[in-house]
Amino acid sequence: MKATYVKTKLTSVVNVSKIVTIHYYEFDKNFVFGGESHDFWEMVYIDKGRVRIRADETETDLAQGEIIFHRPNEFHSIRALDSSPNFFVISFVSDSPIMQHLEKHHAVLDRHLKPYISTMISEAERTFVIPKNDPTLKKLRKKDAAPLGGEQLIKTTLEQMLILLIRSRMEAGQSAVFLSKESMENHLVKAVKQFIEEKIGEPFRVGDLCDAIGYSKSYLSKLFCEMTGETIASYATRAKIARAKEMIRDDSMNFTEISAALAFDNPQYFTRVFRRVTGMTPTEFKRSLDFEG
Repeated sequence: MKATYVKTKLTSVVNVSKIVTIHYYEFDKNFVFGGESHDFWEMVYIDKGRVRIRADETETDLAQGEIIFHRPNEFHSIRALDSSPNFFVISFVSDSPIMQHLEKHHAVLDRHLKPYISTMISEAERTFVIPKNDPTLKKLRKKDAAPLGGEQLIKTTLEQMLILLIRSRMEAGQSAVFLSKESMENHLVKAVKQFIEEKIGEPFRVGDLCDAIGYSKSYLSKLFCEMTGETIASYATRAKIARAKEMIRDDSMNFTEISAALAFDNPQYFTRVFRRVTGMTPTEFKRSLDFEG
């Protein structure tokens, strides 16, 4: 008799989708970096010496063994203090809502997490061409003879470290990012809507959304319906039709082009969905605009 097994889908609470830059710097005591902001996360670990970091309007002094995170779009700068600092920087893209537990996180890195830093540095040096002490590097270039799986090891090592950091903060009661269950739920609903808006020109799949946000399909679907009164799929459809109406008003594309731009299977299906949502066809909607004018 053939045995029946149930395959358990694994939930990812932290997903790192892209690595932007990786550096290990060895600067003299006069080092100053004027600052920047960017739309991705950055983690800085001080391996030696002391630095002063500015994050928006707050200045923080970091010494050997300390770590700090910069959230997306946070202005930050760094300069050496009274020593020649060595520090590790990795910047990455993560849309997982739970990452907000690490906003402005500054602490001494627990000793059992330091091997994760070493692994990322080692794999980065073997996998990518990384010019020494170049803070202007904007793109990683993979080595021709890079070992198998280096990129994945960097990703999974970073994800493990982030999970353990967040877990530690939550267990210690140090994080007050979400003051209540309600605020956490509101944040997740907002994250769902943001994902749909950002992917409006792509075929929508709830599974892709759940993978990006890091929560199960059953949990997100139930939460979204309870909070908004409609399903995620229904909201995604309405968002596409709302965008279609904007494009029709703009009058720079025909219906076939709009259908393709919004990833409908074909113009006929686009027309059926448009009518179901608005009560009129795209043609009827366009004609109605003449009366509005």
